[in-house]
Amino acid sequence: MEFLGGQKIYLASKSPRRHEILRLAGIPFEVLDSEIEETIPSEMPVFDIARHLAEMKAAAAIDKLPEGGVLLTADSVVILKEKVFGKPRDRKEAYSMLAHLSGKIHQVITGVCLCNRDKSVSFDSTTEVFFRPLENAEINYYIDNYMPYDKAGAYGIQDWMGMTKISRIEGSFYNVMGLPVDLVFEALRGFQSKEKRVV
Repeated sequence: MEFLGGQKIYLASKSPRRHEILRLAGIPFEVLDSEIEETIPSEMPVFDIARHLAEMKAAAAIDKLPEGGVLLTADSVVILKEKVFGKPRDRKEAYSMLAHLSGKIHQVITGVCLCNRDKSVSFDSTTEVFFRPLENAEINYYIDNYMPYDKAGAYGIQDWMGMTKISRIEGSFYNVMGLPVDLVFEALRGFQSKEKRVV
């Protein structure tokens, strides 16, 4: 893509949603494996967690980055009244998350880090999500049929839950899906000319 100055982009994420978003946006990329233990300092403000995790992923994968490449990492969290919802570990936790989100407004924050061996840029995006009330039977149906164990907050905006139980959002749809691609695109466009910094 000529807009991006011929940069070779490497995505350190196994998320099928992030892969899909980049493909839909016409941004060519290759996938790098990166595994981290997601540790969060106890004193860290909840609204900084997503960016922190994206930076941790970048630090873990940077040594695998081919020469001349740009590494892209991201992480999303769901926040309700300063309580953080990550990916549910099991059915009980998925049910609990959805029961807490039912009928409430919550925030989805996705942190992003772009880097190469010389410089790094990080940022985040916040979207407010308005949930309709969920009945017990609806929560059970969703978990049984969509198995949302790989999704922060135990739901996907692009599937049944988003189609039937989210009344509106304020902010980027794709941010809730897993990547604020508009911000990523603009950051990639300017990445070559940026001084070394973290924003």
